[in-house]
Amino acid sequence: MKIVFATNNPNKIKEVQSLIPSHITLVSLESIGCTEEVPETQDTIKGNAIQKAAYIKENYDLDCFADDTGLEVTALNGAPGVFSARYAGPERNSEANMNLLLSELKTKTDRSAQFKTVVALHYNGEIITFEGICEGEITKEKKGTGGFGYDPIFKPLENKFTFAELLTEQKNQIGHRGKAVRKLVTYLNFV
Repeated sequence: MKIVFATNNPNKIKEVQSLIPSHITLVSLESIGCTEEVPETQDTIKGNAIQKAAYIKENYDLDCFADDTGLEVTALNGAPGVFSARYAGPERNSEANMNLLLSELKTKTDRSAQFKTVVALHYNGEIITFEGICEGEITKEKKGTGGFGYDPIFKPLENKFTFAELLTEQKNQIGHRGKAVRKLVTYLNFV
């Protein structure tokens, strides 16, 4: 089975590829000739995932899946949420995003947060979504060099390490994207 993963983020591709069994081949946007920015203008994480998958199906007529992820911080009423990648501006700069978030939490005692991923599958004319959530907290400083995005400042519950300090395999076992993608794989194994 071949299926398009509607992302241009090489970090996401690497992370998701390690979760996909060998009988499912991931096809990149680049390999289908999609060089334009896939729109994500919805006001929810689920809405963005659906929009991205629908865009590929409508413009390239290929079965695909897309994901969208947001970091939801309790003390910030769920922010940055759907705006996680662009929290500090349209440049999508991870360092700037983390610095802004750490600055906004400086005076807060509640550092609880969760990562939420929604995967939208456009397959056989249907759209099905799968959700993964990982609860944790925002650390006071960056730790680790692995991962991407907010990984150096997110510590999952019952873990003493940030996502950036874990191996990809460890992160995938407990992380939001891993949970959502495993649900996707289970579904694909039965269609």
